[in-house]
Amino acid sequence: MDNRMGHAIEATNLADILERVLDKGIVIAGDIRIQIADIDLLTIKIRLLIASVDKAMEMGINWWQQDSFLCQKTKELEKESEKSICEH
Repeated sequence: MDNRMGHAIEATNLADILERVLDKGIVIAGDIRIQIADIDLLTIKIRLLIASVDKAMEMGINWWQQDSFLCQKTKELEKESEKSICEH
């Protein structure tokens, strides 16, 4: 098999896998707990969701719409709010 053909097939398979993951979504969850003598010193809960924006919104996740760093509309609303507070 030509080396270029192998790379094309691998790229197609990777693209298919990525499309499926983004379409369906994947969740990775884990907890880290540090204890000494049955006393919790530290607990860290890790949750990772990998999905397309459409899938996330379908699931009710839309935190980026309220993040002024990511959303221009939110930036504008925050500026207007600050401006109206300063005027009073």
